[in-house]
Amino acid sequence: MLLGKQVAVVDHYSPELLYPIPRQTAREELGLGESLPFYGCDLWHAYELSWLDANGKPQARVGRFFVPAESPNLVESKSFKLYLNSLNNTRFASDDEVSALLAGDLECALGSAPRIELLPIRNAEFAGREPGGACLDELQLTCSGQERPDPALLACGDSIVEETLYSHLLRSLCPVTGQPDWATLWLRYRGRAVDHASLLRYIVAFRRHQDFHEQCVERMFVDLSAVLQPEFLEIQAFYTRRGGLDINPYRSSDPRGRPQPRMDRQ
Repeated sequence: MLLGKQVAVVDHYSPELLYPIPRQTAREELGLGESLPFYGCDLWHAYELSWLDANGKPQARVGRFFVPAESPNLVESKSFKLYLNSLNNTRFASDDEVSALLAGDLECALGSAPRIELLPIRNAEFAGREPGGACLDELQLTCSGQERPDPALLACGDSIVEETLYSHLLRSLCPVTGQPDWATLWLRYRGRAVDHASLLRYIVAFRRHQDFHEQCVERMFVDLSAVLQPEFLEIQAFYTRRGGLDINPYRSSDPRGRPQPRMDRQ
């Protein structure tokens, strides 16, 4: 793994840079087997995506990648960045040719085919927005700073509610480098009414937790499902970009659920 290491610039097409990480190890820690309790995807935006056209003129796009949650592997983000940069001096006849190459290389690493969109830099979808729902961040909390994510932190009542909530206070740590990753967490559910302060305390408890983005969201989905016993639940974390990439894992109990686009913060 190249994460955390000094790496020379790669200026030629190098698909071997992609570093797959099996999802199953982290899922086994959560008690998950082959039959997953959620659907969804990992939505990636690549803001530093460039190549040469047939005449040698540089092209720039924003890449949007939908990685299926059921894929056997995820791809480590630094390896993905280096791989994308390896295309910078490669000539392609069209955007479709670039998409086909990306799709083939990523399918080999992920074990499943991603959906890919190459979008103009000024596409209106990248204007960003705020998440819907009620923000938890003004609630008063007393925290020791030593909390760890645990479903025992969550409290709920017996009444059944449907609500949408979010917080900008999610921080987790890279399991390799220990460096912080920042995100906004959004969730919508129908189930036992969660105590909002306890939910915020649970979110803040990830502050010293080391996991990849995707694994943090799956842990949240499992913990909240156990406590709220929801009729439906969907969660998305909007991580701020690092190395020209942002990652937005989305998990839902509804197979028809779709992730939200990028936020203002990103």
